[in-house]
Amino acid sequence: MITFKEKYVINEKGEKVSVLLDLKDYQRILEELEELESIRAYDTAKASGEKPLPFEQAVKEIEKEKQ
Repeated sequence: MITFKEKYVINEKGEKVSVLLDLKDYQRILEELEELESIRAYDTAKASGEKPLPFEQAVKEIEKEKQ
């Protein structure tokens, strides 16, 4: 789990309206989100029950779709 010290920006009413993070903390959060996205994509693909394609064939199909 990521731990960091966040800093808040408050409005004139004293309500928290934004969060300030150190750049390193922000980058770590982005990395974690990317990893989570990959895990979710894997889980979705696994649950679909479809037969996996060889990597080279998948790349060819993706390239075809781009055209």
